[in-house]
Amino acid sequence: MPTAQEIGKVLRSYLRGGRLTSMPRPGRKRQIVMEHIVQRFEPGERYDEPDVNLMLREFWDDPAALRRYLIEAGLLERADGRYWRIGGQVEV
Repeated sequence: MPTAQEIGKVLRSYLRGGRLTSMPRPGRKRQIVMEHIVQRFEPGERYDEPDVNLMLREFWDDPAALRRYLIEAGLLERADGRYWRIGGQVEV
């Protein structure tokens, strides 16, 4: 599990003004970035694909790629054109 210091360093490296400046290669850094992005989704909520695209465009101009990366990272799930959060830290 990455430390808060490592998470902060990765996010500062890849995000400017809340938007991704570049996509990290697959691995630990990408996972940290994806876990940051998935925080935008409420646990237990179901989202239609157009709504997901709008949310993800806030971070990156290719929402389809971000959807794929979030699913590959085990953070979002998809069925019948709807998405929901299945991973990432949850504020209690």
